[in-house]
Amino acid sequence: MGSFLQEFKNFAIKGNMIDMAIGIVIGTAFNNVISTIVKKIVMPPLSLLTDGVNLSNKKHILPCCNGFC
Repeated sequence: MGSFLQEFKNFAIKGNMIDMAIGIVIGTAFNNVISTIVKKIVMPPLSLLTDGVNLSNKKHILPCCNGFC
């Protein structure tokens, strides 16, 4: 068990873990920004164009085009 902890410490010290944590934080922030843009900027005009139809429960499944699905 001690060697596993030592290997994990070496991995964390190399910076790989820090890089991964920074990527997760940036990804989460980007996700929040995109969600806000869609909810606050894109959806209101789209709702007006579609005569107030609620689009939150509408779905369209894209067909698979490579034949392996």
